[in-house]
Amino acid sequence: MKKIEDVFSVASFDPAKLTESFRDFTEKGVQQSKDAYAKMRVAADDAAKTVEATVQSAQTGTVDIGLKAIDALRTNAESSLSHMEALLGVKSAAEFFELQTAFIRKQAEVTVEQAKSMQEATKKFAESVSKPVKDAAEKAISGFKAA
Repeated sequence: MKKIEDVFSVASFDPAKLTESFRDFTEKGVQQSKDAYAKMRVAADDAAKTVEATVQSAQTGTVDIGLKAIDALRTNAESSLSHMEALLGVKSAAEFFELQTAFIRKQAEVTVEQAKSMQEATKKFAESVSKPVKDAAEKAISGFKAA
């Protein structure tokens, strides 16, 4: 008669194999934890660098836009003062309307140019602030694709 081994019998239980299996399981768990920690640390470092680059870009962009605004205000103030001086020397209503029309036309042209300049500076600012975030996102996405 053929002997059938009982799976639950004490004779089939080998404590050495259980210890070895537990050790393997533990070592794999520790290694996976180390790998996960290393990836999280790299991600945190990258995030910190991204924030730093974004803040620096924002600071630089803000200063540039502020300087453009100050320049526009200075230009407009100087133009207005020059116009006032010219108006003080007006001898007739026709001369007044001629000076006023020329001033308004010139101010409209200057305002359009200033608006374009501010728009370009704002666009450059937005691009420079969003670039580090965009680069970090692309890097993270490529990291997920590679993994």
